[in-house]
Amino acid sequence: MIILLLLGTVPFTYAQHELHKPIQQQQTEIYTCPMHPEVQSTKPGKCPKCGMTLVKQKPKAPAKQEQATPKKAMKAKPATPAKKPVQQQNAKPVQHQAKPTKKDPVTPVQNPEEIEKPVHKAGHEPESPGQRHVPRTVRYYLYVRDTLVNFTGKTRRAVAINGSIPAPALTFTQGDTAEIYVHNEMDVETSIHWHGVFLPNRFDGVPWLTQKPIKPHSTYLYKFPIIQNGTYWYHSHSAFQEQSGMYGALIFNKVNEPDMPAIPIVLSDWTDMNPKEVYRSLRSANDWFSIQKGATQGYAEAISKGYFGTKLKNEWKRMEAMDVSDVAYEKFLTNGQGIAEQTHFTAGDVVKLRVVNGGASTYFWLTYSGGKITVVGNDGNDVSPVEVDRLIIAPAETYDLLVTIPENMQYEFLATAEDRSNTTSLWLGRGMKMKAQRLGKLNYFEGMKMMNDMMKLNGDMEPMGMEMSNQQMDMNSVMYPEVSGQDHSMHVSDELKTATDSSMQVKQQVDTTAHQGHDMKRHDMQNMSGSNSEILTLNYGMLRAPEKTTLRPGPIKELRFELTGNMNRYVWTMDNKTVSESDRILIKKGENVRIIMFNNSMMRHPMHLHGHDFRVLNKQGEYAPLKNVLDILPMETDTIEFAASESGDWFFHCHILYHMMAGMGRVFTYQNSPPNPELPNPKLAQKMFNREDKIFLPSAEVGLESNGSDGEFILGSSRYQLSTEWRIGFKKEYGIESETYFGRYIGKMQWLFPFVGFDYHYNSVENEPEKNMFGQLSNQDNRKVAVAGVQYTLPMLIVSEARIDTKGKLRFQLRRDDVPLTSRLRLNLMGNTDKEYMAGLRYIVTKYVSLSTHYDSDMKYGAGLTFIY
Repeated sequence: MIILLLLGTVPFTYAQHELHKPIQQQQTEIYTCPMHPEVQSTKPGKCPKCGMTLVKQKPKAPAKQEQATPKKAMKAKPATPAKKPVQQQNAKPVQHQAKPTKKDPVTPVQNPEEIEKPVHKAGHEPESPGQRHVPRTVRYYLYVRDTLVNFTGKTRRAVAINGSIPAPALTFTQGDTAEIYVHNEMDVETSIHWHGVFLPNRFDGVPWLTQKPIKPHSTYLYKFPIIQNGTYWYHSHSAFQEQSGMYGALIFNKVNEPDMPAIPIVLSDWTDMNPKEVYRSLRSANDWFSIQKGATQGYAEAISKGYFGTKLKNEWKRMEAMDVSDVAYEKFLTNGQGIAEQTHFTAGDVVKLRVVNGGASTYFWLTYSGGKITVVGNDGNDVSPVEVDRLIIAPAETYDLLVTIPENMQYEFLATAEDRSNTTSLWLGRGMKMKAQRLGKLNYFEGMKMMNDMMKLNGDMEPMGMEMSNQQMDMNSVMYPEVSGQDHSMHVSDELKTATDSSMQVKQQVDTTAHQGHDMKRHDMQNMSGSNSEILTLNYGMLRAPEKTTLRPGPIKELRFELTGNMNRYVWTMDNKTVSESDRILIKKGENVRIIMFNNSMMRHPMHLHGHDFRVLNKQGEYAPLKNVLDILPMETDTIEFAASESGDWFFHCHILYHMMAGMGRVFTYQNSPPNPELPNPKLAQKMFNREDKIFLPSAEVGLESNGSDGEFILGSSRYQLSTEWRIGFKKEYGIESETYFGRYIGKMQWLFPFVGFDYHYNSVENEPEKNMFGQLSNQDNRKVAVAGVQYTLPMLIVSEARIDTKGKLRFQLRRDDVPLTSRLRLNLMGNTDKEYMAGLRYIVTKYVSLSTHYDSDMKYGAGLTFIY
């Protein structure tokens, strides 16, 4: 009996002992891929799918039961309860820069019929369906309001959604249905475009192209299925509301989204100036933004830095000062803050940054003080991971990036405006701050020198063919001090600076390339891209899709576009035509559309196609990456292609807001599409859609000096201009003069301007006729004649004018305004065959006020103030 009792007790005792062993001894360490969580291993190694280093899984804390929280009732008419589960969300603000206004009464739904309708799928197939997800209807209520913000120490008007700038991040899972009620509580129309989303055409959010604008104090329902995954965003497509704060992140999670921390980051640019005034200033050739950024490149600066010949050659080719961006912004923001923080990360954490460039016109350089940046997604699409030191993100692009917290310190994810005017940061982790290296001031004269070699006398850029594509040769690199080895870095500790001596070859390659033209060697481009320098910069040639992206067989429709523009008059076109001047491009469902673009301008252009992804043809062949925004550099030729699988009208445009408003875009129209129920009057809709780039904008210069008033008022559009110039003497012997012209600019560079008009000169004291330089009798003191003539811009930006009046008198004139002697001092010169001449100086004090003095053959010497508008 004793033996039997012992035999029965031993197994029980052994089992109890096993149960009390430490948990660590029972668990096996598991290593997994951050991007492919299904890949697991008991040993360190590489992911067989993407090659990333496997990371150790952290033990998970016991899951807490989520407590249901009461949701706020919808202000507008509620939707009929869906059969599928519904998740209601009010999209609460994520920060408090914007002050929400008081709640308004219930607003009517502008399209109530959509509430009862079943959701309509777009023509695209779902992306990588994979594991099934229980579909939900996820509902958001967005309240668009005028508000006041203070980002710079000055209170300014803005547009906020739910009291937040940026707008709340909206999150869905692939397979969900989105129901988004947009309540327009403003006194003006609005709209929302769901950037990069495959959805029914009528919900794409372009006023008068896919829908009517959302009327003031009304509600509009956007309803579409989520068939994608990735990082996207949403923004207003009405007027300049995007610049005023109406933008936010849009997150589509995978069904099996990797279990790792992910942070939406919305970068943006802020100006205290009314965006309408920004646009008017750009169109009026006002260089106040260049003065603010220190980018005027005047003759005094050129001489002091040894670039006098470069400056002369630049103006001989009729080029304005070199610049890489249009607007001088007061502030750059990360999630609505100049400096943001996420302090809950510790050493070893891998963080996914879902970066959206919501800027209206700013490119950002992205760098990280904690080491390399791993790029794993672009424009909502996965890419094979690639490690880089930095990358540039164009307006409207999105990138998914992985960064690691190396130690228990705070590391800076730094976004620097391309023009190096300012930065914005996100700090990750906690502890001692580890700053990212600052990027130094651009050497604009080196860029000017390069452009002089690349530009022809007629204003055309020298095309390099397909050898120069996919951002593999950034011609602006000659201006980058961190690449060319110049010592222009901002204040940063020496240990954070990257050695750049060996990368002097980049500048040398550019100088050589400028003279090689089409014979440019491929290895030269690789050197310029940064692959042989100590700073590895991402370009589109490095992006590779994880799966084949080849289009299904079908007829090919090939289109070619030349991106063109005039920086002085700020007109941006495709094939020298604005949207309103061009016909819609007809395509057929089932076609494969191939677009070849050559950028024949000095500016970068992020070209965005609504409602589609396109393949960017690069060296990856069948694995070419999918994108919806293509940043195309000056002189670059790029090829994209997409499957025509939709219906309706889709906008294709430059996503620099002010370029788009100036007319840089086209509309793709699917043939035999059913009528759009949102736009019952297509002719009216097209007229309203085309009006933006046809608008006439005013500008003026009014001088009030001791001898009188002289000035000019201009009302101009992209092609036409009405101007009147006057001189009014304070003494009778000085007389009154006025010349009024109306004409049209001709040609791609708009150097030719034929005109008709009227000339009025009157002097009650001196009224003696005299001969002009052609020997004709010309009574310039008592002249009332109609005129016709032509102006032409000569080298050195001199405007020549030849005209004849109704009395047969000829006049030839040369004029040059605003010669930049220094950053703020301008020289004006004029002379003609009627023996009239003028010379004057203007010192710019503010955007609107200058000190001025001039000598006029009729009004003599004067000094005073000149007001610019």
